[in-house]
Amino acid sequence: MATPSEIYRITFLNKGKVYEVFAKQVYQSELYGFIEVEDYIFDERSQVVVDPSEEKLKAEFHGVKRSFIPIQAIVRIDEVEKGGVSKIFNGDNITPFPVPFMASRNTDNQKSE
Repeated sequence: MATPSEIYRITFLNKGKVYEVFAKQVYQSELYGFIEVEDYIFDERSQVVVDPSEEKLKAEFHGVKRSFIPIQAIVRIDEVEKGGVSKIFNGDNITPFPVPFMASRNTDNQKSE
């Protein structure tokens, strides 16, 4: 678990887009195959120029106490010295981690009978 001064940049795939968010706590979940992310950090500086992707992320994660992100969706997790601007960008050049296809056991048995 993280100490209060650690900040993490988490990059993950969600609905065909790449999300890059900052959080204070990232750890392996008790739910098998998931990473837990808590205490999101959004750039609170007053700016004349507003980044629409960061505003969208603020709205999407508003009121979220904890997120469970599937391990295969994680692209990268970095420990950084300070937070930055969260953003969403196009994920055309990133391929999701392959997940094995699991066929039903009964399908093979039913065909041979």
